[in-house]
Amino acid sequence: MADLFDNPMALMGFEFVEFASPVPGVLEPLFEKMGFTLVAKHRSKDVLLYRQGDINFIVNNEPHSIASYFAAEHGPSACGLAFRVRDSHKAYARALELGAQPVEIPTGPMELRLPAIKGIGGAPLYLIDRFEDGKSIYDIDFEFLPGVERRPAGHGFKLIDHLTHNVYRGRMAYWAGFYEKLFNFREIRYFDIQGEYTGLTSKAMTAPDGLIRIPLNEESKQGSGQIEEFLMAFNGEGIQHVALLTDDIFRSVDALQLAGIPVMTAPNDVYYEMLQERLPGHGEDVNELRARGILLDGSTQGGQKRLLLQIFSQALFGPVFFEFIQRKGDEGFGEGNFKALFESMERDQIRRGVLTVQACAELGAEACVK
Repeated sequence: MADLFDNPMALMGFEFVEFASPVPGVLEPLFEKMGFTLVAKHRSKDVLLYRQGDINFIVNNEPHSIASYFAAEHGPSACGLAFRVRDSHKAYARALELGAQPVEIPTGPMELRLPAIKGIGGAPLYLIDRFEDGKSIYDIDFEFLPGVERRPAGHGFKLIDHLTHNVYRGRMAYWAGFYEKLFNFREIRYFDIQGEYTGLTSKAMTAPDGLIRIPLNEESKQGSGQIEEFLMAFNGEGIQHVALLTDDIFRSVDALQLAGIPVMTAPNDVYYEMLQERLPGHGEDVNELRARGILLDGSTQGGQKRLLLQIFSQALFGPVFFEFIQRKGDEGFGEGNFKALFESMERDQIRRGVLTVQACAELGAEACVK
């Protein structure tokens, strides 16, 4: 995607997401089920590189590291993220000039120093300019496993499409300002989703390169809504979910389910019955969508089909989940699906006893069955 507006940090997409867990062996089998392959190990630290297409997941098991302290506080989680930049030294210096807080990542001998600033929930936000094959941070700091393909196709996921932050009420403006000031992100979508008892507001931010997208969510009402539940379970603000992009969501979802990755069910059959009314002439096989629980959004106005297909995993560790997405010309986030999905998740909260007995009674006894 071409530059959308001025790109002072010379951003060039996501480089990796870093994960950690206080208990070893939690993340690795999960990522393998999601189609990732262990392709390299750090030369001097207990750090692993899992890869699928152009997606890099770092699993940091190094004791007494920033990642280990983050995991001790938040549980298994995404404990860092990295942006690609053209020149990391210039980008880092500019970030500090604009008030970013530096994060010192301890390095060993003959190891790259990765510039990083404090990001969401205190997680490091790395600025990486070594990403070309043969010259990347992985070629220098890691050893690739023999006989393993360096960019395995896995389940067909190719890129990180976006990752979402959940923040405390009143903090969405702060984090929007953080990305605007440092990286010149812009707001491209704003949602105010009201369920029957809870609500959320979401501000979708995108970087000038059009490749880095970060929606920000906060609770819009007092109470035990979905964002509040995440914040309590996660013990703070953080990355709620990571969205992975595929060119064939049917094949990818079939592979996920065959591997045992649980996905969210669709709201109800009425959702699929209304698709033709909501998106006339969309051309997708509704039975195939329904069979997998895949949601459809976009526009078909003027005969121009711009569609987005998406499905969400259930929470896979702590309150963190993943989204699986295919874009057919639509660059949104499935806002047409938000209310239906939100109400579905709200009812799930009632079944689990997170929302009040009164809310349960008003929704109907069938919603209270556990």
